[in-house]
Amino acid sequence: MSTEIRVPQLPESVADATLVAWHKQPGDPIRRDENLADLETDKVVLEVPAPANGIVREIRVQSGAVVTSGQVLAVIEEGAAAAAAAKPAAAASPAAAPKGAARSAPAEEGKDGRLSPSVRRLVEENQLNPAAIPASGRDGRLTKSDVVDYLGKKPTAGAPPAVLPAAPAPPVQTRAPKPAAPGARSEQRVAMTRLRARIAQRLLEAQASQALLTTFNEVDLTATQELRARYKERFEKVHGVKLGFMSFFVKAAIEALKKYPVLNASVDGNDIVYHEYYDIGVAVSTDRGLIVPIVRDADTKSFAALEKEIADYARAAREGTLAIEDLTGGTFTITNGGVFGSLMSTPIVNAPQSAILGMHKIQDRPMVVNGQVAVRPMMYLAVTYDHRIIDSREAVQFLVSIKEALEDPGRMLLGL
Repeated sequence: MSTEIRVPQLPESVADATLVAWHKQPGDPIRRDENLADLETDKVVLEVPAPANGIVREIRVQSGAVVTSGQVLAVIEEGAAAAAAAKPAAAASPAAAPKGAARSAPAEEGKDGRLSPSVRRLVEENQLNPAAIPASGRDGRLTKSDVVDYLGKKPTAGAPPAVLPAAPAPPVQTRAPKPAAPGARSEQRVAMTRLRARIAQRLLEAQASQALLTTFNEVDLTATQELRARYKERFEKVHGVKLGFMSFFVKAAIEALKKYPVLNASVDGNDIVYHEYYDIGVAVSTDRGLIVPIVRDADTKSFAALEKEIADYARAAREGTLAIEDLTGGTFTITNGGVFGSLMSTPIVNAPQSAILGMHKIQDRPMVVNGQVAVRPMMYLAVTYDHRIIDSREAVQFLVSIKEALEDPGRMLLGL
């Protein structure tokens, strides 16, 4: 039986995609959920999984072509020959399932019946029922981190179940120019990636549609560094993740947003929409460009949960395995130019949000403390905001609130 492979349904905000790579060619055997091709959108790289075991019969779209939702990409042939081709790979699996163990049925694939290829693979190899795993994804979807967390908590008689390593980054075409010969006065014209073009468009839109203004302050991170140094080893041993600075900044930003909610708002026509939840975007730099995954309901999460989620998102962003829903929405963004050595900058708001916090390099500087000169670890903070709805007073006080929270982090822990 022939089966057409089509472009998955793209979100409303994504009009089309570029087919950047084929992983199979006509005549190659393919197994269910194995990745056939990579599609690059304005936000992420999507996988096109095979719906069943088979053999690739025909490829109808070549690499580099622009495709739309539902468009036919290829045709696979299902049948006995395809099943036979898939058997050797299955037999090579080191841990075969017991005869009485049933594979996870499609009817048990979660509340909405949709699993990404990486999630489906984890579920099937560990003989799990997706409906029994708490889902944290958008619209109740099961994410890879949900399954990994469930496996970590699941009691086992023997060794813990093995978790497949994250899929390697999809082979996106490199568009960097080749180095010129010594003394040559050459030029090369290279096309922007879809992500780079989208970033350029959004930055121009933000500057054209918002009245952007930036205010600065500086924070003494002595107390935060001491607290982190005191507990980082125990924190990692208990929670299995390193205690970084980002969780402190997320917590401090949320406390400040609660005091000055207009910085967590957005403009819709002539209305100001006040978001009574805190979905914090954390900017991550990748080879493809800047990506901003969203930590949803960040105000309800502990320091450990924030560190784990931010680390998972950063890893997935660099591996190219983020889902579109991971990048959708957000009420406020934090970006850290300090990881590249930036001492001060004016970040651009991630529209339709109304403000963005910029972190920078921590640098020892002489400061006057209680009438004495002392060397302190200082960081410049910046908040860029939409002056149409945010007054300078609110922006300045917002930044002062973050400064005070970080200079006395015990207040955040005690809710003061």
